Amino acid sequence: MGTVASVVATVCAAFACVAPAGPAAAPSPPRGAVPVVGGPGAAAPASASSGVAPAPPPAGAPAARGDYADIPLHADGVVVGADGHPRAVPVGGLEPAYPSALAMDLWVATGTVPGPAGYRDLAEQALRDMKALVLPGGAAVAGLSEDWRYVWPRDASFVVAALAGTRHLGDAYEVLTHLQDLQDAGPDGVFQARYLPDGSGAVPDARGTQLDGNGWVLWAVAAWYSHAVREDRAASTATPGATPVPAASPASAPREALEGLRPLVVRSVDAIRANRGSDGLPTASPDYWEVPETEATLGTAAAWLLGLEAVGPVLAALDEPPVDDVVAALREGIAEHFAPTFGRHPGEWSRDTAVAFLMPPFAAPDRTVTAAWTAAAQAMARPAGGLAPGVAWRQDGVSWTPTTAIFALTAAASGDRDRAVGWLDWLDGHRTRLGALPEKVLWDGRPSAVAPLAWTCAIVLLALAELDDVVGPPLPAV
Repeated sequence: MGTVASVVATVCAAFACVAPAGPAAAPSPPRGAVPVVGGPGAAAPASASSGVAPAPPPAGAPAARGDYADIPLHADGVVVGADGHPRAVPVGGLEPAYPSALAMDLWVATGTVPGPAGYRDLAEQALRDMKALVLPGGAAVAGLSEDWRYVWPRDASFVVAALAGTRHLGDAYEVLTHLQDLQDAGPDGVFQARYLPDGSGAVPDARGTQLDGNGWVLWAVAAWYSHAVREDRAASTATPGATPVPAASPASAPREALEGLRPLVVRSVDAIRANRGSDGLPTASPDYWEVPETEATLGTAAAWLLGLEAVGPVLAALDEPPVDDVVAALREGIAEHFAPTFGRHPGEWSRDTAVAFLMPPFAAPDRTVTAAWTAAAQAMARPAGGLAPGVAWRQDGVSWTPTTAIFALTAAASGDRDRAVGWLDWLDGHRTRLGALPEKVLWDGRPSAVAPLAWTCAIVLLALAELDDVVGPPLPAV
């Protein structure tokens, strides 16, 4: 996991949203999918197997009816009411001055604001918006608009990593315990695509389970525990009069708090073991695209790998058996079936966001993976300057902020500061009137769909942490 505080809904699907329309013959439409102007389809992939997508129109080209999407912006931002619950600010509406704004200021001040000074406003707003989207009780919803006000385990895991990395460890722990409650509501430890935010474990539709969630949740627990141990050690060596470090969790110490997450960890590992094929890869399952699959995707395989590799110290602390055998088989399966192209499906050239999950900070540097990541970014570029979720994604001109942010994160963690800054500058320059990070950006640069999107907020904070002017000591081996 490197140095990350440790990583759209059309593709957001993983990325964090739901939509009224989906790909043809797909019973579970991708999150955030919307009709295209002049056409009935949702934001579905143009070709799931050919690996060849039509070239996008040049930047600045006039919108052709049926070619470019025209998706409304649902809100300019979010505020927290006096009751502690978030409220959306309508597009063009006035931002109410709730008394809780002071409480939010104090909350931000209890942690750290990552990134170089020039990104201070971006980082603070992302922190505020992400915090606002964590409901009382730890339900981290993707957004406030209808079809987004649900908990995606994938998105929530990134929120945990970002909260832990900014020293809001108690908040991160609460999100993890909420995820544990959701997992406990199911029979086999496999997470559903998304949940109602009431903690009951109920789901809003029948889109079913997504195996990558178990990998992301293990990664999130490992991120929280690493930072909690780090803060605990800092507290034990602090000089008299020094600023106290925030509490690692509601428990008195990281190890005791980790014990409370044992069921989440063990059931997630067991779910991964139970859903492997003979080739070491996950069985067929939807991933962040949230469309039916007939074979393993890199999005699920890479999420499993990064989660299992990160959770080693957690398993050791809990005296649970290691997962070296699963990691070795998974690595071999990815090498045999996905390398060297690292496409969405085995043997494909058509790449998507998942190639970034094999990059730092999720994995050690690899030149072959980096080459595939570079090629993916070039092929996924959209007219406004951001990235689409995949090469085969619909050519509707839409940039997705979660994908763009993930490429910024992996660029920063790989030492490619120029690319990281370029993508972060683009994200910073395409926020809403109130500074919220939207899910999508249209071909002409307009923010659209839900804003803010918790997943994008979290990834941006992780990317900024990688660029921070003051580099702290590496996370300890625990």
